[in-house]
Amino acid sequence: MNLEDRILFVDAEAIVIDKPEGLPVDTPRAGGDSIEARIAELMLGFKRPPVPMHRLDRDTSGCLLLARNPRARAHFQQAFEEGEVAKTYLAVLDGVVDGETGLIELPVAKVSSARGGWRMVVNDGGKAAATRWRKIAEVEGQSLVEFAPLSGRTHQIRVHAARGLGAAVVGDPVYSLPDDAELGGMTLPESGMLLHSWRIVVPRDPKKPIDVTAPVPDRFGRWLDFI
Repeated sequence: MNLEDRILFVDAEAIVIDKPEGLPVDTPRAGGDSIEARIAELMLGFKRPPVPMHRLDRDTSGCLLLARNPRARAHFQQAFEEGEVAKTYLAVLDGVVDGETGLIELPVAKVSSARGGWRMVVNDGGKAAATRWRKIAEVEGQSLVEFAPLSGRTHQIRVHAARGLGAAVVGDPVYSLPDDAELGGMTLPESGMLLHSWRIVVPRDPKKPIDVTAPVPDRFGRWLDFI
C-alpha cells in the first residue's frame, strides 16, 4: 500500500488521505510503520513534506488533513483552534443507544499507571469536551452512530461513547472496560475497531472549503447498508 493511492483530495495547499486502520500517524516509541515514516509518499514533487494537522488513533480510519506549505499550515491551525473545522465520524457501538440525537458534554483527563499504561477518563477537573451524536440504525443490540466532535480531545469520541452513551465502540480494547481496569497486554479483535473519520470540512475563504468524505471500509460489514 502506497499512501499516494489513499489520497482523496489534493491541491497546492492541502492533502486529505483516507488513513487506513492499524497505521498510526506518528511513529511509535518502539518504532514501526506510520504516516510519519511514509511521508515521502505524499510529497508529490514538493520539496517540503506535508504536515498532519490533527491526529487519528492507530485503529481509526478515514479523513486525515495534511498541510503542504507553512502558510497553509498556519491557516489550518487557526481554523482548528477557532473550532471552524467540522469533522464527522461513524462508529458502531456495542449497545442500544437511548434517544435519536443529543449532545454529550463531559470533561476528560489523562490518567496513567506503570502497569496499565494511559487512558482518558471523565473527570470534572479535566478539559472541557463536547460531542454531538445522531443514531442512524440499530441491529441485534448494537447501534450505528454519527458523531460530530465540537472539541478535539484525545480519544474524545471513544470516551464519550462509552461513558456518555453507555456503549463502547465495537472493538475498543480500552473503553469497553471500567475506568479502574488494568490495560496491559490487551489487543484488538480481528475485526478491528469500528470507528471511521467519515467527513472533514475545512474553511478556506475566499476559496471554496475543502469538503471530503472517506469511503466507509469493508470492516463495517452489515452496517454499510445503512450509510
